Amino acid sequence: MKRKIAAAAVAAVALGAAACSSSPTSTPAGSSGSQGLLSTSGAGKTITVWIMTDAQKGWPKVVAAANQEFTAATGAKVNVVYQNWTGYIAKYTSALAGSAGVPDVIEIGDTDTTTFAATGALTDLTSAKGQFDNSSTWLSGLEQSSTYNGKLFAVPYYAGDRIVIYRTDLWTAAGITGTPTTFADLTADLDKLEAKYGSGANFSAMLTPGEDWYTAMSFVYGAGGSIATQSGGKWSGNLESAQSQAGLQKWATLATKYSKGVNTVNEATQDSLAAVGNNVASIYGAGWEAGSITSATGSQVTADKLGYFQMPESAAFAGGSDLAVPTKATNAGLGAEWIKYYTSNAQMTSLANAGAIPNTTSLLSTFESGGAADAAMGPAVQNGSWVTPASTNWANVEAQHVLENMLQSIATGKSTTAAAAATADQQINSILNAS
Repeated sequence: MKRKIAAAAVAAVALGAAACSSSPTSTPAGSSGSQGLLSTSGAGKTITVWIMTDAQKGWPKVVAAANQEFTAATGAKVNVVYQNWTGYIAKYTSALAGSAGVPDVIEIGDTDTTTFAATGALTDLTSAKGQFDNSSTWLSGLEQSSTYNGKLFAVPYYAGDRIVIYRTDLWTAAGITGTPTTFADLTADLDKLEAKYGSGANFSAMLTPGEDWYTAMSFVYGAGGSIATQSGGKWSGNLESAQSQAGLQKWATLATKYSKGVNTVNEATQDSLAAVGNNVASIYGAGWEAGSITSATGSQVTADKLGYFQMPESAAFAGGSDLAVPTKATNAGLGAEWIKYYTSNAQMTSLANAGAIPNTTSLLSTFESGGAADAAMGPAVQNGSWVTPASTNWANVEAQHVLENMLQSIATGKSTTAAAAATADQQINSILNAS
């Protein structure tokens, strides 16, 4: 999942580390050496695991505990090589196509898993599904992303969600006494903020970056629309539909009326902007971004000034990460075994205590008890979410910035939502249907 970890999560992981001593429910078969796809024959071997720096920053003790248990059970050592999201698809594609140095486990963003599965780069884990803890209660969005043509090619890792993070002091001073439950309520509240603070040239009642397609598409799906639909094996861009247009209009209202200075950028800098002075009254972001705001260099915002609520009339993006075993991995069976330990119920509990959404609905209450932000995110993940089109060519839509270009043209006033969507639909049709 493309994300950063809040500083608060680093401290919180220490509280959950004690729970990491338990082995997975489906314990290794003693010295039998294998369990179908999974293997415990690791004496003298070292497996290589590629996971993102999120774990290194946010839950290093969870990684260490899983490694320790895995080594004790198999005799194999673990070499964890932390990766960065930027440029990872090109790096993975090159590595998995080679004949040497292929890692035994990889972390993949959930929007990209099917792309790798479709190329034959990932091991089919279908027959081993029952050996992974909580496989019957995996989050539906993550399980969907791990599945291609009815087969399981990855194990859900953790999820992400977005909520509104707002300055309670600014909202209260503007005369707002509650949180909105409809989009009309939201814009009425934002109007009050603009009336009180809007004379400032840089004030944003709700900072809405012009290339933040996760936010825009949440409104599209919340209105009943979608990025694309499939029929008879053919994909059709759906952003011109009435439902999608209704969602885009809501996003455009936020981006053009209540946001300043960010109509040509994505959401990467919104936390640092929200940390300075009183120029930003609210953002739409992951719950952990609250920690990024309060811990940013020179931040003038403290945790007691932040509140949270679900964005009205939007659908949560089922963002997250999956764990997979490359088909060319030298130690594929041991790689699958490591995933079993790393995603055990004990490790997922620790992950939840660290502020990350675990891969199972059975532990959402643990996650939601972590604080106000977690309490706001948990229900959205379980009750309503969307994923990108399950096309093997979807990564090319992202690589060509189709959605970002569409949204920027709307945010800058260069195109209407209808015209921008028509252009994007044409590009989506071409890319998704390419052979």
